[in-house]
Amino acid sequence: MAQTKQYYTVKELAALMGVSRIAVFNRIKSGKIKAEKIGRNYIIQARDLPDMLNPALSLADKAEIEKGVHKTLRDYGETLKKLGQE
Repeated sequence: MAQTKQYYTVKELAALMGVSRIAVFNRIKSGKIKAEKIGRNYIIQARDLPDMLNPALSLADKAEIEKGVHKTLRDYGETLKKLGQE
């Protein structure tokens, strides 16, 4: 029976996320990734991975995206329509 991992290293998480180890370290330092320091290394609990790999957008993020979409359509709507017809 295969045993599932309980912890991931920074290197493993970077590979899963498709980012550099430095990016993972920066996110740990800023508090965006929960990690535990063991000696000189960090470990990330497997149970926290879904939140990191599939982060939910906040209402403020959604509102900002919606605002950007409306501005783009207002400013470039006709151009986008013409490009869609090509």
